[in-house]
Amino acid sequence: MSQPPQPRRLNVLIGMARILRGRADGIACFGNTPQAFLASLAPMGGLMLAGVVEGLAQGDGLSALTEVLPLLCALLAPPVLSYEVARLWQRESAWLRFATAMNWCQLLLPCMAMVLLIGLGVARVAGLPDSAASALFAIMLGAYALWMNWFLARHGLAISGSRAALLVVGVNLGTALVVFGPRLLGAGRA
Repeated sequence: MSQPPQPRRLNVLIGMARILRGRADGIACFGNTPQAFLASLAPMGGLMLAGVVEGLAQGDGLSALTEVLPLLCALLAPPVLSYEVARLWQRESAWLRFATAMNWCQLLLPCMAMVLLIGLGVARVAGLPDSAASALFAIMLGAYALWMNWFLARHGLAISGSRAALLVVGVNLGTALVVFGPRLLGAGRA
């Protein structure tokens, strides 16, 4: 008697490693359930919570609490905005896995930053000026972040490259508006 097929085990780390190398099959390693999506929010949410707890422990409670809302917006705006775009383009059935992969893969950015810092440290020892190293670091990390977001949108939602670029630009601009807009409006009133 044959055994029923076992469900393929999802592995976030394998998926992240495949995405890091530009392999679209890495997206299949992420879950497409509400629980998987909520779990993908936990690492960044935990870092945010740790910062708030640290601020409270240092007696800077009001400042720590006022920083929670922009951080929470930065965490939640991309999934909300990307869902609306996916819904508009009739790709909402693929959105949950895409959003889960997107959240987990944001953890690749600090890893990439460390690799870039090591390489630029060597370049600085070889004579690259500090200002050039800083600019190069920002450009390279920003370019990688944009590429990774584009790659995930392109393959995670199964959309064209131009639509993926439009989604990345729209989500990043929308998130920046939600996060920084209130501060800019508040500064204008002062």
